[in-house]
Amino acid sequence: MASAESQDISQDSFLGGSLQVLQPKVGYRAGMDAVLLGASIPAVAGQSVLDVGCGVGTAGLCLATRVNDVSVTGLELQPRLHALATRNADNNHLADRVRFVCGDVRDKGQVLPGRCFDHVISNPPYIAEASGRVSPSRHTDLSKRESEVTLAEWIDAMLYWVKERGYITIIHRADRLHEIIEALSPRIGALRICPVWPKPGRDANRVLVQGRREARAGLTLTPGITVRDNLDSVTPEMERIQRYGHDLVF
Repeated sequence: MASAESQDISQDSFLGGSLQVLQPKVGYRAGMDAVLLGASIPAVAGQSVLDVGCGVGTAGLCLATRVNDVSVTGLELQPRLHALATRNADNNHLADRVRFVCGDVRDKGQVLPGRCFDHVISNPPYIAEASGRVSPSRHTDLSKRESEVTLAEWIDAMLYWVKERGYITIIHRADRLHEIIEALSPRIGALRICPVWPKPGRDANRVLVQGRREARAGLTLTPGITVRDNLDSVTPEMERIQRYGHDLVF
């Protein structure tokens, strides 16, 4: 890696060091949300997964590390992040099963054919276009804010790519759960909601939402997962996921 690049790129360990990820030091950085997303996908060998807005590829790489012979495609708008994601797949010896496409979710069929993936997953930009302050960096704003694509449009693209009876999984802010449910209904059923509690007694700040295309079952609110205990130590369940690469069943 060139010295100039080294100054603004970090190499970070995930899954107890079994996965090494290059990512920008400034701007949106993959962390717990990407790990939880990768852990929550009930994919099995032979299935295909699409990560929409994959950034540097962390969620898909976590999934591919956990599940052998699953095929992962990541879609990312920003060329720099796409290039880092491709390097991350190579560096972690996963390039035979994980590939990345540089493209815009609004282009849909021009980027990837529809109805091709068993699982479509995403950690979309969290901030609504009219909320919060605009970042001075366009790259950061694209990663964090719906500056060009609304949440409803993002989910519509995910619905375009998922197979019949396939699964969609999203991690997002808890206060936007109602928007996610509205955008998924009625095409996605058997919805399961997993709240992410930062500590006991705190409000959930994240939710994992998972459902199946054309399923008829209703909505289930699960007990969720607590990240840290009252002493600020990582809970055993979270430790198993982020250090040892266990799955999150909810």
